[in-house]
Amino acid sequence: MIISNKLVKSDSIAINIVIAIGGSLLLALLARLSLPVPFSPVPITGQTFGVLLLGGLLGSRLAALSIFLYLIEGMIGLPVFAGGSLGLLYLFGPTGGYLIGFIPAAFLIGYLIENGWNKKFSLIIASMTIGTTVIFLFGVSWLTLTAGINTSIKIGLIPYLPGTAIKIALVSIFIHTLNRLSKQ
Repeated sequence: MIISNKLVKSDSIAINIVIAIGGSLLLALLARLSLPVPFSPVPITGQTFGVLLLGGLLGSRLAALSIFLYLIEGMIGLPVFAGGSLGLLYLFGPTGGYLIGFIPAAFLIGYLIENGWNKKFSLIIASMTIGTTVIFLFGVSWLTLTAGINTSIKIGLIPYLPGTAIKIALVSIFIHTLNRLSKQ
C-alpha cells in the first residue's frame, strides 16, 4: 500500500477491501461523536468530517465503497449510526438524506482529487466544499419532504454551516499537508 497524490492505493483487491472496511469503521467511530441539536432532528456528528477525509484519501471508488459498507452495516443492525442508532428504518428518518448523500459526496471529492484538485490548497477546499454541498442537497431535500423547504433550511442547513466550515478547513489542511510531505 502506498500513499500517492493523497490517495491510498493498492493493486490488491484484498487490501482494498480491508481499506474500505477500515473506512466504514472510521465513519462508525465518528458517528459516535454526536451532539443533539435541541431544535433539529439532525445531530451534529463527526461523520461529515469522515466523508471528506475518505474522499480525499481513498479516491472516488474506495471512498464510496467505504460509505456503502457503512450504510449496509447500519441497515443490518450494527449500531454504527449517530448515537449508536441502527436499522433500515433509520435511513427513512430525518437524517436519511444526509446519509445517502455521503456516497455521491465522497465519490465526487475523490474524483476531483484524482483529477488534480490536490495540486493547490484552494482546489482542495473547493473539492471539500462541493462534496459538502452534495451532502446538504441530499439531506435538506429529504427533510423538505416532511418539513417544507423553509423549515428544512432553518433546521437542516443554517445551524450546521459554522461547524461545516471548520471540518472543511481541517480536512483540507490535513490533505494539503499530506500532499506536501509526500513530495519531500
